[in-house]
Amino acid sequence: MDARLDAVQVLAGPSGAGPFETVRTLLKRAADVERITARIALRSARPRDLTGLHATLQLLPELQASFSEPSSPRLTELSRHAAPHPELADLLARAIRPEPSATVREGGVIADGYDAELDELRAIQNNCGAFLLELERRERARTGIPNLRVEYNRVHGFYIELTRSNADKAPHDYRRRQTLKNAERFITPELKAFEDKALSAQERAVAREKLLYERLLDQLAQAIPVLLPLAAALAELDLLATFAERALALGYTRPSFADEDTIEIEAGRHPVVEQQVASFVPNDLRLSLSRKLLLITGPNMGGKSTYMRQTALIVLLAYCGCFVPAKAARLGPIDAIFTRIGAADELALGRSTFMVEMTETANILHNASRSSLVLMDEVGRGTSTFDGLALAWAIARHLTEKTQAYTLFATHYFELTQLAQEYREIANVHLDAVEHKDHIVFLHSVEAGPASQSYGLQVAQLAGVPPVVIRAARKRLSELETRDETHGPQADLFQRPPAPADASTAALQTALYELRQADPDAITPRQALELIYRLRKLLD
Repeated sequence: MDARLDAVQVLAGPSGAGPFETVRTLLKRAADVERITARIALRSARPRDLTGLHATLQLLPELQASFSEPSSPRLTELSRHAAPHPELADLLARAIRPEPSATVREGGVIADGYDAELDELRAIQNNCGAFLLELERRERARTGIPNLRVEYNRVHGFYIELTRSNADKAPHDYRRRQTLKNAERFITPELKAFEDKALSAQERAVAREKLLYERLLDQLAQAIPVLLPLAAALAELDLLATFAERALALGYTRPSFADEDTIEIEAGRHPVVEQQVASFVPNDLRLSLSRKLLLITGPNMGGKSTYMRQTALIVLLAYCGCFVPAKAARLGPIDAIFTRIGAADELALGRSTFMVEMTETANILHNASRSSLVLMDEVGRGTSTFDGLALAWAIARHLTEKTQAYTLFATHYFELTQLAQEYREIANVHLDAVEHKDHIVFLHSVEAGPASQSYGLQVAQLAGVPPVVIRAARKRLSELETRDETHGPQADLFQRPPAPADASTAALQTALYELRQADPDAITPRQALELIYRLRKLLD
């Protein structure tokens, strides 16, 4: 990573005066050398692929000179692989026309002067017009027929055409080729010999070009061990120059790496979200051996997911050798990034949203290590409240006790914040918000400690949920918060109501319960009669 970061720093230069812009401008004119090399190996390269390769080879001296001084070890290595290859460039310049045909079968691919036999065949084709004009002049003089014409068509080849009135003046060596309504067409031994030579010249020229092109591909195939490192070097140079340009354009800084267990980010930003909002709020993050898991609480729309994702992106960019969207970043060894984010199903595979969530969670718990970065966003929300809370609690404990990965754990289960009192490796943080009357203002700043509430109703109101629904929800929320039963065990919706202490009252309640459970439209007369007897027995 440091080698790439050094290269990016050299390409960016002090105050943006580095050679990155020159490198990017030159590489825009380069072809896809890797794809062309693959086609050469498969013997499917087209003529314009070779002209693209030639154009790229011509760029190499200028490209190499653009970042020669000062340089970095990585750029020096890339420069070595992207060294000019004058012999290869010269071969392509001599062999292929600057603007060849799209395919070899059309001809016009091999450059003039590359092969003497091909040049001779082309000369026959090119001199065809001059020969016909000269033959026409001589035959007019010999026959005394001023309107004699020497012409060609694809069906009948070359011919001498005389009008019907002049046909009897044809010399004895004229052989009739075709009779028309008002004209006769003839061929002479001289014209026949030229026709055989001219028509075969085109076919032989195309065949010769195909042979020469195949031989050229054989020669280029021997250069594949040179072309593959060249393609990789050009691709990495393009990447590093883009990293340099983005770092300067977006205000990214160089991250640093340490051997200790740590992720320290100062004023980190999300590289995509910050381009879409008017004012992005940067946030810090600190994880270490003694602070491995952050429990992130706060309101919906408060920025929990953004905070988690920007951390993963900063780590990923740093390990790719790119500058990062932060004021400073210091990272220890990280072997992988695992995420459980979002809600999606795979119904065609028979997997519900919650099943997908648990499958991804299982993958994390089985494969993450103490050097992994784990993002868990709202795990356990796809099932009943207490089931989800129990799962989230157990998963957080496992990540802390067993996996010991760097973990960002966003949740609306405020009961989980008590884990920070049990484990010193767990810390509570929250995304701040301010409520004014019925409105909420998201501050998007990460603060220490747990959040006080989720502001779900306020977010629903912002989303456009009808006011009557919001009012009903507020009333129901107030009732739930004041009920002692909400702190007890989860109720079974299908359980019969408990029997009251008074026996007569209990019998009445039981009879009413059975009566309410009966469906008059679904039971048979006999079942209805049995129900009446049971109710009578209960009430006697």
